[in-house]
Amino acid sequence: MNGDGRDLQDQLLPGVSRTFALTIPQLPGALRPAVTNAYLLCRTADTIEDEVSLTADQKQHFHDQFVGVIAGRESAAAFSAALDPLLSSATTDAERLLIREMPRVVEVTYGLGPPQRAAIERCVRVMCEGMPAFQRHARLSGLTDVGELDRYCYYVAGVVGEMLTDLFCAYSPEIDARRGRLAPLATSFGQGLQMTNILKDTWEDRRRGVCWLPRDVFNRFGLELETLTAGQDGAALDAAVDELIGITHAHLRDALAYTLAIPAGETGIRRFCLWALGLAVLTLRKLHHNPDFLAGQEVKVSRRTVRATVITTSLAVRRDWILARLFDRSAASLPLAAL
Repeated sequence: MNGDGRDLQDQLLPGVSRTFALTIPQLPGALRPAVTNAYLLCRTADTIEDEVSLTADQKQHFHDQFVGVIAGRESAAAFSAALDPLLSSATTDAERLLIREMPRVVEVTYGLGPPQRAAIERCVRVMCEGMPAFQRHARLSGLTDVGELDRYCYYVAGVVGEMLTDLFCAYSPEIDARRGRLAPLATSFGQGLQMTNILKDTWEDRRRGVCWLPRDVFNRFGLELETLTAGQDGAALDAAVDELIGITHAHLRDALAYTLAIPAGETGIRRFCLWALGLAVLTLRKLHHNPDFLAGQEVKVSRRTVRATVITTSLAVRRDWILARLFDRSAASLPLAAL
C-alpha cells in the first residue's frame, strides 16, 4: 500500500469495517485521523481475541505485547512478525493486512497530540486487560447475569464510548464544556450498540461455541442457555429476548441524549453518532418483530433502509426535536426497561 500512514489508514478501514468506513468520513478533518487510528487499533485487539488458532495464554501474550507497542515500549515490527504467521483462515485477509501494516499504523498513533494518544492508549489497554478474562470462560452457558453482561459490554464497547468522548473534548472546547453531560452517557452508548450486536449474532456465536447472553434472564423463563434452540423455544424465548431488547432500547435512548448533547453546529460528529444509533434501533425493531430468526442476516437492515436513515438524519441533524421524534417513531413498538 502506498502513501503516508494517514492515507494507509483510510485504505485499511473499509476492509475491516463497512460501518465505520461510512461514518468516520463524516467527522471533522481534525478528528478523522485519530478516530480512524483508534478504530484500527481496537480492531487489532479484537483480531487477537477472535483468532481460533491461538491459545488463551498466547492471546494474553499478544494483548500484553500490543499494549506495549501502543505505549512505545515494544516493537511494532516484532509484534507483527510474531503474530502474522499464527493467523488462521478464520482471520480475514483485511485483518491480516492490518496486522502486517501495524508498524505504519502506530506511527500515526505516536504522531497524535498527547490528549488524543492518552485516550487511545487507555482504551486499548482496558480492552486488552478485560476481554481475555471473559474469553477464557466463554461457553454456551453464557454469562451469569445482566451485571456480568454490563461488565463485558464495558470492556468491548463502553470504554470506546469513553475514548470517543475524550477525543471529541480534545477537539472542541465547546464540547469539552459539556463533558459533564456527555461522560455519564458515553458507556451507555457503547453498550447499546454492543447489545444490539450480541442479540443479532446470537446464533452465529452459538455455532462457534460461545454465548454472551445472561443466564438469569433466560432462567426466569424456564430456559437453559446450553440447550437453547433457534425457532424451537417459542414464547419463552421471545419473552427473554424482549427483556434484553428493552434494556438495549434504554441504553440507546441514552445514546440519543448523548448525541443531542453534542453542539448542533458539530454536524459531522452528530452524523457519526446518529447513523450508528439509527441503524441499531432499526435492527432492534427487526429483532423484536422476527423472534424466530435463525441468522443475523435475517435481521440485517437493508441498504435501502441505510440510505433512508442517512438522508433523514442528515436533513434533521441540527434539529433536536425532530431527531427525538424520529427516534420515538422508530422505537415505538419496542419494549423499554428502566436502567
